[in-house]
Amino acid sequence: MTDTDAILDNARYLRNVRPIDPEEIYEYVDGQPHPAVVRETLRDHAFELGIREREDGTFVPVEDGTITPRLDGVERFPEAYARRLEDLLVERYGPGWPKGDSGAGLRERIDRLKEAYFADEAVTYDEDTALAYAIYHLPDYYAAIQYALDEVGRAGLLGRRLRVLEVGAGTGGPALGVHDYLPEETLVEYDAVEPSAAADILEAMLEETRPGFSTTVHRDRAESFTPDGEYDLIVFGNVLSELDDPVSVAERYLEYLADDGTLVALSPAEERTATRLRNIERDLLTRREDATVYAPTVRLWPEEAPEDRGWTFARQSDLEPPAFQSRLDRAAVDGNDDGLAAGDGTYLNTDVQYAYLLVRTDGKRAIEYTPDADEVAKMAEMESHVTDRIDLDALKLSPNLAEEGNPLFKISDGSEAVDHYAVLTRESALNESLLRAPYGTLLHFENVLVLWNDDEEAYNLVVDAETVVDRLS
Repeated sequence: MTDTDAILDNARYLRNVRPIDPEEIYEYVDGQPHPAVVRETLRDHAFELGIREREDGTFVPVEDGTITPRLDGVERFPEAYARRLEDLLVERYGPGWPKGDSGAGLRERIDRLKEAYFADEAVTYDEDTALAYAIYHLPDYYAAIQYALDEVGRAGLLGRRLRVLEVGAGTGGPALGVHDYLPEETLVEYDAVEPSAAADILEAMLEETRPGFSTTVHRDRAESFTPDGEYDLIVFGNVLSELDDPVSVAERYLEYLADDGTLVALSPAEERTATRLRNIERDLLTRREDATVYAPTVRLWPEEAPEDRGWTFARQSDLEPPAFQSRLDRAAVDGNDDGLAAGDGTYLNTDVQYAYLLVRTDGKRAIEYTPDADEVAKMAEMESHVTDRIDLDALKLSPNLAEEGNPLFKISDGSEAVDHYAVLTRESALNESLLRAPYGTLLHFENVLVLWNDDEEAYNLVVDAETVVDRLS
């Protein structure tokens, strides 16, 4: 039996003296275990020891301070992960998995998943349904979590040693996204909670993670799992809106968030789930006075809270279609029961659209800004400004929502009781920031025209040639 304690004691002594070399440590341990055994022991206890493995095979202490990730966008689902998923499909159905009965069964399950989603019905995940879910959703969830996490990453709020808890981890899209977003020198202890058959796929996909990214899958329900200690990140990837009592679950897990940690919640961009996430957000902040929205729906005005519909979502560049989706799509039979043509794109899911929420308990916000009531109007008082031209500070909280005609964007200052939209009727060099600013940007509108839209029961803020729009963040 390996003397693990002796290996760890030697590592603790050497970590502040020189790089820890398994080829050296084994000589000091009774029974002289093989250096490969020593290496695996050090990997298994890397987070506890605060060490990371270098390319030369030695281990060194993880530096103090925060990380500086560089996210330039997500273009594709990595090939290594795609191959691992295909391995699972081949193991289950054989090398011809996209064709014949197996392919038809997977496409049927994807169809049922879509139908259940739009009908707001629960889904029971057996192995086949979990694989269908992975085919359709691994890539977009992989991308979405990185964009959301970058809100805190680029602000320098992620340390070099991170404890992460993901509740409802599914088949692994968010976990793999977190793994690839974090620099390799980051030391991570990742606990994933997933009670369904998706956990088998999750465990297989996590085999592709690097040393220093230690993972444990807990096959428990979100409502019953008891975390061990505090976490720097608590992730709910497209799961909160599916729970019977999501606010209570989120409130309970906040108890396990480190003082400088972040709760990250994602949901699909569709109106029902996205607005449900905002309702969860608002109820959670009512229950927890110490909870603050870090992003994206920052409350600009003190003591104010939004009461509008809350449908806000981000849209990023499409992903390249992964090979496993393309194969399944091309194998669809012309004239099948759904009337689908082979390769018509039904089983490709390359859109990256999502709603998200970042909550902290240390009071930090992505945008630390309070408008001046003497200088700008407040959305809570917009009724008194109809047909007037006003100045306004507001967040841009949507992509262009107009399918044709004038570009249209949801905006918010956190005080609104109904929806507000900025309508760009005449673009100029003075107002182009409205069109080009990223999601979540704080904008200053000067001389914008306020109108009431009876059809939408919302306010339209008309941005024309007389309007100036500047970026404040």
